[in-house]
Amino acid sequence: MYKILIKLKDIFGDWSVPVLLLFLLFITNPIIAQVKPVVLSKVDTTNIKIGEQIKFTVIVEADSTAQVFFPEGQTFSPLETVEAFKTDTTRKKDRITLQKIYALTQFDSGSYVLPAQRIEINGAGFFTDSLRVDVATVPVDTVNQKMYDIKPLISVQKSNSEFWKILLIVLLIAAIAGGLIYWFVIRKKPLTEEEKVALLPAYDRALLELKRLENSKYLIQDKYKAYYSELTAIVRSYLEEEVNISALESTTSELIHKLEMLKDAGELKLQDNTIKQFENILQTADLVKFARSKPPTSVAEKDRKAIEEIVVKTKEALPEPTEEELLEQEEYQEIIAQKKRKKKIISIVSAAAIVLLVSLGGVITYLGPSYVWDTITGHPTKTLLEGEWVSSSYGYPPIIVETPEVLVRQEVKLPPEVKANIKELQAFMYRSKKGLLTIGTTSTTLNKPEEPDFNRVVEQILQNFEDQGAKNIITKQEEFVTLSGVKGVKVFGRGNFALPDSKELAKGQYTIILFGGNGFQQHLILSWLDEDVYAEEIVNRIIGSLEVKTEA
Repeated sequence: MYKILIKLKDIFGDWSVPVLLLFLLFITNPIIAQVKPVVLSKVDTTNIKIGEQIKFTVIVEADSTAQVFFPEGQTFSPLETVEAFKTDTTRKKDRITLQKIYALTQFDSGSYVLPAQRIEINGAGFFTDSLRVDVATVPVDTVNQKMYDIKPLISVQKSNSEFWKILLIVLLIAAIAGGLIYWFVIRKKPLTEEEKVALLPAYDRALLELKRLENSKYLIQDKYKAYYSELTAIVRSYLEEEVNISALESTTSELIHKLEMLKDAGELKLQDNTIKQFENILQTADLVKFARSKPPTSVAEKDRKAIEEIVVKTKEALPEPTEEELLEQEEYQEIIAQKKRKKKIISIVSAAAIVLLVSLGGVITYLGPSYVWDTITGHPTKTLLEGEWVSSSYGYPPIIVETPEVLVRQEVKLPPEVKANIKELQAFMYRSKKGLLTIGTTSTTLNKPEEPDFNRVVEQILQNFEDQGAKNIITKQEEFVTLSGVKGVKVFGRGNFALPDSKELAKGQYTIILFGGNGFQQHLILSWLDEDVYAEEIVNRIIGSLEVKTEA
């Protein structure tokens, strides 16, 4: 290169050297800028014990403008992802270095291959190296450590969380309804001035109303008719309540005649001039109301004062009540009190009934009538659905599934011709005492390393259904894949199935999910009553949790 520069200098002069250098810089810059991304991967160790974690690190070196996407989720199978740490970023001029660390583990011993992982950079795929990881078992001291039998199943109290939620909603609605009923129905509301006056004794009420009439503006506004109408109404009401005569509906002459009769009978000790004065005032009032008479203002005021004196004298003229009358009044008051207590009890009971109905209506509206009825009556599959679920591993190769009840190991008697081909068969099942809900798992290892015949297994299961009384079985089939990517076969359909301890047939559904490989097979069996929404939720939850280990 140096000789070339000297030669160019001799031919073209000194100016040719910098021109050539500048030209070479422009040519090499795009080459430098287009360096391909670099993807590296490593693990901190390739030997762990069951349950321990390894750190899998992916390093990407790329242009600072590159878009990089790392793998997410359970893409490291057969190893399981415990945690994906935050990406560490380092920048240096126009280059960027990204470091992503994953914590991985495995709970079964063996030698596993960590598959190559795809790193997407600007839409193109780059792959890491595959690695082998050895998982060792944890040694158990069987000499010094005593061995114990498997503990038997124990009954545990079911969770009532859903019941308490419903109860809380009911109590909340009841409290709101009770508060409204108390505030608008039971609560003693503040009395208005008119109500307070109405509760006063007749004598006190009459004097108070006469005092109000004195302070009124009837006479100033020349409303004599209204003035005398109210004046006579006050005294007539008083006489009707206190003297017990029909004063409001009587004419002036009739009222005076009744007063004179009471005076003659000794029941009202009024003087003749008081009765005569009262008669004159009533006659004046009749003239004002019916003949449009207009007495002087002084006469009107004098008549009011006279009526006030008549009320006072009438109160004094009434004889003292006898002992019998007092007893009658006490009995009357007791009857009134009993009626009030009875009315209060009726109000409280009615309010409680309204609160209960409103609460029940609110719960039914919110949850639905069938849900409330099933909660009250204790629907069997609803109880299972809302209880404590159990996640466990059944058989070998294991079937891992979440169920509302623990599946119980079953003793299976095989025909000699079938038993000859089977090395070991482990079956577990739960069957509801009411209804058709059945959950069963079977793990089978074969004597010969051959692929399982799924069609034959399905035919045997369906034949078993028919032997138990099932009829009109419809069958459909499709592929099934677990969340971890294990593929299997799903056979499902409907039919008429026999109920436990009954000869009747009921419409039901079933699902059979089968897995298998060289020398082993696994399957899950589910059956339930048609149109049982709670059972369908149970089945969907079970299928969603299903995982299998396909290593025999």
